[in-house]
Amino acid sequence: MTQEKLDVDFVHVVFSPKGHVEGFMAHADGANAQFVVDKHDGKSGAIIASLSSGQRLSVAARLAEPSPKGVADHTVYDLSKVVRVDGASPKKAIAKSGYSGKVARLNFARHGAPNGYVLDTGHFIHVKPEGCKRLKLKVGDSIQADGDAHWLATDGGWAVEATNVNGKRVP
Repeated sequence: MTQEKLDVDFVHVVFSPKGHVEGFMAHADGANAQFVVDKHDGKSGAIIASLSSGQRLSVAARLAEPSPKGVADHTVYDLSKVVRVDGASPKKAIAKSGYSGKVARLNFARHGAPNGYVLDTGHFIHVKPEGCKRLKLKVGDSIQADGDAHWLATDGGWAVEATNVNGKRVP
């Protein structure tokens, strides 16, 4: 199938059974259409998770192959790329700053050292063990963090790879 560029109106996120962003529903030429994201494409998943109903998207996609599980209720596309969001670069759809809240609990690396903070807003601020040692934040402390983020699998907020926390550069 050939790739095509489509302009669609975003309706809502479609989740996998494990809670990951699996794609989205949209209105394309007045009909429902589903766009499926490759499960390893975290960037597109983060963009999609940040969208609101009614936003206009330009996407590159291909018609999906028929499923051996049966006929779909609507047209299904394999998403290649989100090209534009409301006429702007999709990078602007992914927040890079403004993650704030109060520390609800520490998060720990596999080896047991604290490596970040889970906020009362649901965001996870990852600072690595070195960052926790430097920042010395505790439960109840306020955080304002900046950094690249992707949507948490629990659908409760953003996982932020922090570059700055409370005005301090994170190592």
